[in-house]
Amino acid sequence: MNTHESDVHTISPELPAMFDGVKLAAVATVLYVIVRCLNLKSPTAPPDLTYQDTPLNRFLLKSCPQLTKEYIPPLLWGKSGHLQTALYGKLGRVSAPHPCGIRKYLPMLDGATATFDLFEPLGDHRTGDDITMVICPGIGNHSEKHYIRTFVDYAQKDGYRCAVLNHLGALPDMELTSPRMFTYGCTWEFASMVGYIKRTYPQTQLIVVGFSLGGNIVCKFLGENRANQERVLCCVSVCQGYSALRAQETFLQWDQFRRFYNFLMADNMKKIILSHRHSLFGGSSVKVIDADLSRLYTATSLMQIDDNIMRKFHGHSSIKEYYEKESCVHYIHNVDVPLLLVNSADDPLVHESLLTIPRTLAAKKENVIFSLTLHGGHLGFFEGAVLFPQPLTWMDKVIVGYANAMCHWEKQKPPCQSGHLSESTCVKQKA
Repeated sequence: MNTHESDVHTISPELPAMFDGVKLAAVATVLYVIVRCLNLKSPTAPPDLTYQDTPLNRFLLKSCPQLTKEYIPPLLWGKSGHLQTALYGKLGRVSAPHPCGIRKYLPMLDGATATFDLFEPLGDHRTGDDITMVICPGIGNHSEKHYIRTFVDYAQKDGYRCAVLNHLGALPDMELTSPRMFTYGCTWEFASMVGYIKRTYPQTQLIVVGFSLGGNIVCKFLGENRANQERVLCCVSVCQGYSALRAQETFLQWDQFRRFYNFLMADNMKKIILSHRHSLFGGSSVKVIDADLSRLYTATSLMQIDDNIMRKFHGHSSIKEYYEKESCVHYIHNVDVPLLLVNSADDPLVHESLLTIPRTLAAKKENVIFSLTLHGGHLGFFEGAVLFPQPLTWMDKVIVGYANAMCHWEKQKPPCQSGHLSESTCVKQKA
């Protein structure tokens, strides 16, 4: 045997061990990335609650156990806010039902036509009362979205009538009848729907529910005029951002991929606007139309679309003025009915700095409970054992559970106590 052959026989036994080491390192790296990306090491915990210790709040927390028990998302992917948000965005919900409703058309003073879908309860409410949920969906959404259908079906089965606003311009088969579509905080269509419900069902009491952008609209609606709170038992807002002016800066940042989400939402808004281009731009000159469409085509963020298109629907002179006037942060302190504000700490769309608004509000006002979950993403809140999510989400159960508790409180409240009265007011009345 020569020297070369000896070297070959000496080295070759070591090669498999070296390759095994590389494989193990690669597997370890992949597992590390998976654990980090899916946030698998994150613990589960009950929501972090901010509220004042009042008889009403104690009753609500005792009667709605979802607010005080652990929220447990699906084990393998549910701790990732991005995957929760992506699943909501792509599928909405799993095995969504098809509740049967009637579409209503309401003419507006400016020539627009507001629409909403009305779903009657599938049984009596447990209190025996007539209760209607008035629901405002998220940006560009309507009653046909899977997450709305799932929630409506669940609420109907619990004895609630549901009225779901279809955002102006959001329905794919509904033409606009005026050069205007929904905006971040315009409450006209929602107010019209609520007015119709109050007139048609004079005995009904209202539960107000808003999702994402819809949460901003309903809180702004209630705070704009205290008369809007008449016959309202409570309000629930889920995953809203509270201040568009503050949010716009965070939407240009890349942490949590917010800039990417911003691009996706802007692309969706483009499609909605372009589907109504003849209604929205038909009355303008060719030169103005070309300029507006050119800016729309090149827009890569919601702020660019808001500045070039959306703010003009209501005559705002600047995007700052538009965001200031359309954000609920300037009105929500006027809301006196019981108010549940729900957000998720891993929501990639709502920056943590915005959550000081509901936290501060709940610390100051007796009627407000702020619930912050560790997981859930943006309107996800899926539940499940390991891989496959359940059709109903934690969010659906919390809203109906809170509403049920509020209805029971109103039914059996002590003579002096009401969701609309603070303890200090009761003391004054007794004196």
